[in-house]
Amino acid sequence: MAWITKNSATMTIERREQPYLTEEIRADLTRRILPRYETKMAALLPVLHEVQHHAGYLPHQALLEVADFLELTPAQVLDTASFYEEFFFTPVGKYIIGVCQSIACEACGHQQIVDYLRGKLGIEPHETTSDGLFTLRCMECLGACDTAPCALVNEERHDLITIEQMDAMIDDIRARENGRG
Repeated sequence: MAWITKNSATMTIERREQPYLTEEIRADLTRRILPRYETKMAALLPVLHEVQHHAGYLPHQALLEVADFLELTPAQVLDTASFYEEFFFTPVGKYIIGVCQSIACEACGHQQIVDYLRGKLGIEPHETTSDGLFTLRCMECLGACDTAPCALVNEERHDLITIEQMDAMIDDIRARENGRG
């Protein structure tokens, strides 16, 4: 397989007028997060989580703002953020369904659940439905090998998950979102 490269040195970063790391967020991070860590680099993960919580994802502008705030290079911030799959660089759905694909979940049928969700939602893993409601993800170990297969819906873990349970959960979410629940 060949590596696909892009010339990021001349890449244009879309910017909006309003910063992602507002003065209010900076003050909160300075008061609440930074004192807990010996170095600013050590605070990078919780800062990225906070920014993603506010913005819904991590646009490149936000990564540059985080680098400036923590006095790190943009490369350090991007390298760290891109290592972890819980960070998103494009907008995601209101409901993120992450199916664990660890060896335990694989042995207990995670692929059938993923295949079912692909069909029901009409998307592939790491895509978002056209209505912006659901994003499907395949994730590494969620730490629930004794209750495999498992999945996360947003940040809530569901153990011993079945196709029927996932089906009901999606139908319930859609009904709530359409004002019928």
